[in-house]
Amino acid sequence: MSSSDTMASRWARFQNRFYARLSQRRAAVTGFVSQPEPRTVGVFARGRQLLAGNLLFAGYLVESRDSGLWEVASPNPSFDDERHGFAWLDDLAAVGDVRARAKAQTWLWGWIDHHGRGRGPGWTPELTGRRVIRWINHALFLLRGVEPEQSDAFFRSLSHQTWFLSRRWKAAPPGLPRFEALTGLIYASLALEGLEELADPAIRALGQECRSQIDAQGGVPTRNPEELLEVFTLLTWAAAALQEAGRGVGADHAAAILRIAPSLRTLRHSDGGLARFHGGGRGIEGRLDHALAASQTKPTPFDRLAMGFARLAGGRTSVIVDASPPPSGRASYKAHASTLAFELTSGRRPLIVNCGAGDSYGPEWRRAGRATPSHSTLCLDGYSSARLADPERGTGNEALIAAPREVVVEMSDLPDGVRFQGGHDGYEAVFGLTHARTLELSFDGRGLAGEDMLLAMSDPAKRRFDKAMDAAQLAGIGFDLRLHLHPDVDAAVDLGGAAVSMALKSGEIWVFRHDGQHKLALAPSVYLEKGRLKPRATKQIVLSGRAMGYATRTRWTLSKAQDTAIAIRDLNRDEPQFD
Repeated sequence: MSSSDTMASRWARFQNRFYARLSQRRAAVTGFVSQPEPRTVGVFARGRQLLAGNLLFAGYLVESRDSGLWEVASPNPSFDDERHGFAWLDDLAAVGDVRARAKAQTWLWGWIDHHGRGRGPGWTPELTGRRVIRWINHALFLLRGVEPEQSDAFFRSLSHQTWFLSRRWKAAPPGLPRFEALTGLIYASLALEGLEELADPAIRALGQECRSQIDAQGGVPTRNPEELLEVFTLLTWAAAALQEAGRGVGADHAAAILRIAPSLRTLRHSDGGLARFHGGGRGIEGRLDHALAASQTKPTPFDRLAMGFARLAGGRTSVIVDASPPPSGRASYKAHASTLAFELTSGRRPLIVNCGAGDSYGPEWRRAGRATPSHSTLCLDGYSSARLADPERGTGNEALIAAPREVVVEMSDLPDGVRFQGGHDGYEAVFGLTHARTLELSFDGRGLAGEDMLLAMSDPAKRRFDKAMDAAQLAGIGFDLRLHLHPDVDAAVDLGGAAVSMALKSGEIWVFRHDGQHKLALAPSVYLEKGRLKPRATKQIVLSGRAMGYATRTRWTLSKAQDTAIAIRDLNRDEPQFD
């Protein structure tokens, strides 16, 4: 991180504190122009955990049965961000009983007492926008039965935070943080009496962000599917607020919603969850369907890449492949070396997954989750297809470097299915080899045929391969084809080591087979997901071999066992776990 960046971040923090204090001089509003409708989606199980005094934020659990939320010492800045963003209010509202309301009211007016005068880490544009949206969404839930002086303090704080947003939204980083700040400002300026004049500049700014941050594919620069869903949700909320206020939705704003909706449908697995790539998770259950319904966009045929991802679908089986180079620069701070990795979901049950983002488990897990071996693809000699740069001084951010520059993709129809073909040059600079992958999914979704090839495709590439072979004393370049399994999959090596059988909770049986040219093993793996205290243990299929020449081929299949029924009634629902 350069000294100029350090000075800029220090200046931004000073400006935030200055305007937060200055906001206290603004006149208070007295009420809403109209009663707001709640739009955010919470998780009932998390709300019950909060009522029990278990504060689980950013992967850290703090037990606080007797003390309030704001008296608890924060273990790290991410914990502070989550509690100051007030997304936990969605979870308490999902419980919705008297105890949940009392807890929410205590914690909200506790924030006003502790931080409402412009103090504390919560006064950043993105956190303020996130917080204001929740306060307005759940106003009816929060204000029921409170004293007049509490109601006055609520509206006074909202007016101060709205004025702060009007002065500081530009300081939010481009992307999701700025969308949060602007949506919060639009929400509040339209809902609160006397603040309507703040709406027009924010509406114009939101249109500008839609033009600059949402590309022609309906994607965002980070290529994080969950972040795309969050941006889409904010845009639909802002559009609904504008329509309810009798205002039209801007052309750029409406066009961005129309571009994003088909991309999200492409990035959605057959069970309704998002593909987990580049730091994103599956998304809060119900949020994707809720956002798509709120957008009032109709499903349309989509035969191209969505934000750089390809989707194959057959029957009730979905396969989503990372088919583009990873993000670069600032957009790559959470990006993964996952080029040509795929995930497979059958019905309501994920089968093949990526390990996921380990941000909430500390820096070592974060780095491990970003490496190629943590993804369901081929890894060459322990190397990742992209490397992590040295951490930036002052932030710890690590960009991806030496990533694939060229990723060639072709999608085609087969008589009995669909085919994906792709290749990337992420290993060419070191080993002279290009990784090419073919995936063929049958129309009934019962079989996926795969082929992975390592190719030296030009004379310079062959010379680099020869040099790498000399360094390996002509023993070949080792590679591992890894397919990580979801923790709910029960797997065992079968047929004397020639296959792996996998049982899903639905009762389906899937079998992995290969061409017999390489060594098959079932090895330990981990599944990293938000909202848990530690990684979940799982397994991975590993097919290991050595590249001895300019062309090495590995063929394999994933298919349902013959006695697995065509249609299975899979009605049991899994409750969210937070252990």
